[in-house]
Amino acid sequence: MDIDTIPNLLSDQRDAAPEDFQHMFIQFEDHHEKKLWHELTDVLVQYFNLPGTEHQRLPLYNHFIKTFAAKINQLKLVTLGLSAAAQCKDDQERLTFLSTLAEEVNKPASQDAFVYATVAVASVKLRLGDHDGARKDLDLAESVLDSFDSVETVVHASFYRANADYYHAKHEFASYYKNALLFLACVDVADLTSEERQSRAYDLSIAALVSDSIYNFGELLLHPILDSLNKSPHSWLRDLLFAFNRGDLRAYDVLAGNISKDQLLKTHQIFLYQKISLAALTETVFRRPPHDRAMTFATIADETKVQPNEIEHLIMKALSLGLLKGTIDQVAEIARINWVQPKVLDMKQIEGMRGRLKEWDSSVNQLGNWIEGVGKDVWAA
Repeated sequence: MDIDTIPNLLSDQRDAAPEDFQHMFIQFEDHHEKKLWHELTDVLVQYFNLPGTEHQRLPLYNHFIKTFAAKINQLKLVTLGLSAAAQCKDDQERLTFLSTLAEEVNKPASQDAFVYATVAVASVKLRLGDHDGARKDLDLAESVLDSFDSVETVVHASFYRANADYYHAKHEFASYYKNALLFLACVDVADLTSEERQSRAYDLSIAALVSDSIYNFGELLLHPILDSLNKSPHSWLRDLLFAFNRGDLRAYDVLAGNISKDQLLKTHQIFLYQKISLAALTETVFRRPPHDRAMTFATIADETKVQPNEIEHLIMKALSLGLLKGTIDQVAEIARINWVQPKVLDMKQIEGMRGRLKEWDSSVNQLGNWIEGVGKDVWAA
C-alpha cells in the first residue's frame, strides 16, 4: 500500500471505531509518521484487546500493519495476527492467513514468533480434523522450543494448550493430562473464563480417572482449577476424584450412579472399579505403620472391602504398576509390603498420620525410659 494512502485508511477506520477509542487513531498515525515502531506496536496491541474493535482488526492488519510488519517485534506481530485471524469468515480462510503469517516470521531471529504462529496453525488443523498435519506442526514447534534457553510464557502456554487439545482428540489420556497441567502452569487460572475453567477441570478429571498409567492425582487435587467444579452439575466428579485418592470404595458405590453421565467413564466402568480397588489397597497399606505391613489376604479383603478371591491378583497388579513393593506368600496367603507410593493426603489421612507420629513418639520415649532404667550403672560409670 502506498504510504500516502495510510492517513486515508486510518481516517476511514477511525470513523468506524467506537467513539471512545477514536482518539487512538491519532496515535497510530503519529507513531507511524515518526517511525516509532515500538510505541505503535504497543498501542495497536492495546487497541486490538478492546471490546468492540473486533470488526476492525482484520482490515487494520491487512492494510496497515502489513506495511511495517518487518520493522516491529515479530512475536507481537503474531499476537496481532492471531487477533485478526479470529475475524476470518471460517477456519479454512483462517488456516491460509495463519500459514502465511508463520512463513513470514520464519527467520533465525524470530523463531519464537514462528513457533507461536505454527502452533496456531496446528490448532486450526485440529478443528478441521487434520490430526496428522497438526501433529507434524506441533512436533516442529516442539523441536524449536527445545533449542531455546528461554522463551516467553505465552509461547509455551500456546504449545501446551494445542498439544493437550491434540491428545484429547486422540484419547491419549495420560499425555492430555500432562500437557493440560503444563498449560495451566503457564497461565493465571483467573484469566480463563468460568466456562473454560470448568471444561478444563472436567476433561482433566476424566483423563485422570480413565488413564491406565495415572494412579496419583496429586497435582490435580491441589490445583485451584478443580474448585470450578464446586456448585456445578459436575461436582460429583470432584468428589469421585477424592474418593479414588483415599481408596474409598463405599464413597465410590454412592457416586457410581453418576458414571453413566459420561460416555468415557461408562465405557471404562470395569476398569474404574479395578483402579479404585488398587487405591483401596495402597491406602490400607499406607495406614499401617512400617513394622506392621505383613497382612493376610483376609485382612486386606476386610479392610479394602474387595472380594477375597480378587486379592492376590490385586496385589500382583499393584506390584507390577510400582504402586507397592514387597513379596507375596501364595501358600500362606500373606503379603509383605515394604514400600507404598507417596500421594497427596486429605485432612482425614493427615490426621491418621498425626496419630501414627504420636504413637511413634510415645514408643521412642518408652524405649528411652527403659534404656535409662536398665543402664543406670553404665551411665553413672
